[in-house]
Amino acid sequence: MGGTARPITLVGTPVLHRPLRPVTEFDDALAELVDDMFASMYAADGVGLAANQIGVDLRLFVYDCADADGVDRKGVVANPTLVLPEGPDRRLDDGEEGCLSVPGPHASVPRPDRATCHGFDTTGAPITVEGTGVLARCLQHETDHLDGKLYIDRLSKRVRKRVLQEMEELRATSS
Repeated sequence: MGGTARPITLVGTPVLHRPLRPVTEFDDALAELVDDMFASMYAADGVGLAANQIGVDLRLFVYDCADADGVDRKGVVANPTLVLPEGPDRRLDDGEEGCLSVPGPHASVPRPDRATCHGFDTTGAPITVEGTGVLARCLQHETDHLDGKLYIDRLSKRVRKRVLQEMEELRATSS
């Protein structure tokens, strides 16, 4: 697996703030895009990356992170449908979350501690990914991206403003 690391799109870029188009062609071009997405994610030290984070308008994400048992899980999901626990099985994890498209700051984002993601692999075969721990958070975070939402959209206005100010301060000092 090679791939070319592409620049990460940042908050404010239109493709990050609207729902994306479904993947309809499962071909060599899609496989190449997935390779580029993994290369981009690794170059940016991420654990997940949605296609719009490199400017591509497709419902597709990659991930490489551990589940609650510490087992490393790596994969790709096209056209995901997220299923979250309800009722007495629903437990929230209010862990810290960050985003490559909002570089620097992190904030507490309550999310269910388990998630199931149905979708397709790069050949168009149906897949199901069951996630716990960081993987559950990643599946939810990346699916949000495909719906045009960033983690900061789940924060209170006050916390969101602080996160965006912190990002701008970090960018200003690193320029």
